[in-house]
Amino acid sequence: MPDLDIAVLGAGPAGLMAAIAAAEAGARVAVCEQMARPGVKLLATGGGRCNLANTASADEVMARFGRQGRFMAPALALMDGPKLRAFFADLGVPTHAPDGFHVFPESHSARSVLDALLGRAEALGVRLLTGTEATALGREGVETSRGAIRCSRIVLATGGKSYPALGATGTGYTLAARAGHRIVPPVPGLVPLVTAERWVARVSGVTVPEAAVWIDLPKRRGARSRGPLLFTHRGLSGPAVLDLSADAAELLAGGAPVPLRVDLTPGTPAEAWAARFGAWHRQHGRRLVRTLLAEHLPASLAAELCRLAGCGDGVRAAEATAAQRRGLASALACLPLTATATEGFGHAMITRGGVALEEVDPRTLESRRRPGLFFAGEVLDLDGPCGGYNLEWAFASGALAGRAAAAGGPR
Repeated sequence: MPDLDIAVLGAGPAGLMAAIAAAEAGARVAVCEQMARPGVKLLATGGGRCNLANTASADEVMARFGRQGRFMAPALALMDGPKLRAFFADLGVPTHAPDGFHVFPESHSARSVLDALLGRAEALGVRLLTGTEATALGREGVETSRGAIRCSRIVLATGGKSYPALGATGTGYTLAARAGHRIVPPVPGLVPLVTAERWVARVSGVTVPEAAVWIDLPKRRGARSRGPLLFTHRGLSGPAVLDLSADAAELLAGGAPVPLRVDLTPGTPAEAWAARFGAWHRQHGRRLVRTLLAEHLPASLAAELCRLAGCGDGVRAAEATAAQRRGLASALACLPLTATATEGFGHAMITRGGVALEEVDPRTLESRRRPGLFFAGEVLDLDGPCGGYNLEWAFASGALAGRAAAAGGPR
């Protein structure tokens, strides 16, 4: 294999963008991908529609990544949402935001995004080596399952551990650790939660269009996640749950269940529901409570909440006691549930954890431990919520790492 300037490990969005940025700067680049095909996980993003960014400003994006979000500033300065959209437009992939926020290719096809990246990389002379797993980072290059690659710089863009069937097996953590980096223990993120309460199985498939969910622990109650909520056979999913699932996963790793609270009708407090039930008691006494509630929630969920409050299938509005009305109001505004597990990395969209950020220079994404080693994407300990945030970070970090690696010169 001919000598190269840069070996990029991983042919996902971060790796392909890094390869393109480095090759545009004049570097000789190869991309090593352990899967038989590149970009397998990218093809699955957004249900195949590829929500590749959003219309939030760079400051808003960083805020949604939490206390470590400022680490992203140099990468987003190089390639924020508008610049990313312009990049793809130049490659013949125009984008749009049909709801004013989530950005998709106009084709609504992840394949068009991947094909554009691969086409640009090929045009720049980037070598793509599929079925090639990196096994060690040597002083003069990379050892792979197909032999050694001599190069002076390496971009580690191997992803995390989410969706291992699509190639995210966590090998990058092993490589980074052997290079002297501290790895923050990975946990699943953007992943459905399993609950102790089995009644959720009876409303499996029910979606609440807008709910608020929070972790009912000191110092955690103020962080509410809002959005659609989906009940599953084993627990909860949907954006309202996915966005706090990594926090729950970190707590679950300590071995104890995590108490949750759910507001099924944000904007209508328990007191307002209690007043409404009082009006039903007076004005619609002959009607069933569950039937009246089904005018505001899916019928099966309304019936289940009535059972939880003690006013089951046959209770009429005039028969509901004050205690039952208070219990039902509380269930609507502050429903208690208990997370006992996540659905695991096999169902996680992203990984929380990875290469510790304090050991990486945010201006270049170069290792502070090993000169010539750069990082991009999910392998770093940085994760955001649903809505294009994580894919935007993958592209931005790949662009910065690739450009910085190309500027580094021989080591």
